[in-house]
Amino acid sequence: MKTRNKVQTAAAALAVVLALSACGSTAAGTTASGNSKTSDTADISAGVQPDQNAVKLLPDPIKKKGTISVAMELAYPPTSFLTPSNVPAGFNVDISRLIAARLGLKLDIQNVQFATIIPGLTGGRYDFTATDMSKTASRLKVLDMIDYWKDGSSLGVKTGNPEKLDINDSSICGKSIAVLPGATQQQTYLPLVSTKCTDSGKPAVRAVVLPNVNAALSQLASGRIDGIFYDTPSLAYAAKQDGNAFSVAAAQYAKPASLGTDLVAIALPKGSPLTKAVQAAMQSTMDSPQYKQALANWGLESGAITDAKLN
Repeated sequence: MKTRNKVQTAAAALAVVLALSACGSTAAGTTASGNSKTSDTADISAGVQPDQNAVKLLPDPIKKKGTISVAMELAYPPTSFLTPSNVPAGFNVDISRLIAARLGLKLDIQNVQFATIIPGLTGGRYDFTATDMSKTASRLKVLDMIDYWKDGSSLGVKTGNPEKLDINDSSICGKSIAVLPGATQQQTYLPLVSTKCTDSGKPAVRAVVLPNVNAALSQLASGRIDGIFYDTPSLAYAAKQDGNAFSVAAAQYAKPASLGTDLVAIALPKGSPLTKAVQAAMQSTMDSPQYKQALANWGLESGAITDAKLN
């Protein structure tokens, strides 16, 4: 890695993200301590004191047990993955640790395949999940869901965004923006952005469909395109690997309400006696500096929200 230039380094980092997301490289059923301290990752919850208002909402059996379990698939940088030393890391890991700390509990991280999480919750095998799960009508029938951040799509730009590009305003009109074939950004979002430009008498966005993000990063560095429109976490994680190669524009894409929201939710079994306590712990975390720190750790600052809304 040290012999590669900055664009290649960032491209390789994002290629790893995409490869892990596609294949799910970790085995199901692994248990890992949520309070591990190693040189690979710092425990963001170290020194965080319990929130007594949240603790009061805990059911007695959980208080006596002293542990809360979270299910997630540790195969998706930068939100949940295993470091080379087999230590859980990522934004969802940080948030889960903070929730446990606010409740005065130890955290047990269960590394399981995503498809098994909801059956595991409803079957009582896990207490909650923080795993980039969005609210849907079918999920809300069997789960209590608490908003904790906003995922979405962002614009990768030249370092420092010298052109001040914003995917949500006219600064993007007439620009050459890379998208990946088959991605939502290529099929749905960028055409809407471009139509908004032409409807206001400005030039259309020039969509440049490239085969992969590596190609897009190379073209951005050489000036052949002005930006890359892609998933926020993947762009942010790659940028964190080498911030000198490119940046992520501050504002995420504000998609029309008809396309749903980008809110991501913690989930518990429907009617769980833990729901109110976890909601209070999440709100307490949002109100603390550690919430923005957790987002910043992984380049996800644009995903901050202020209300841990239930259902």
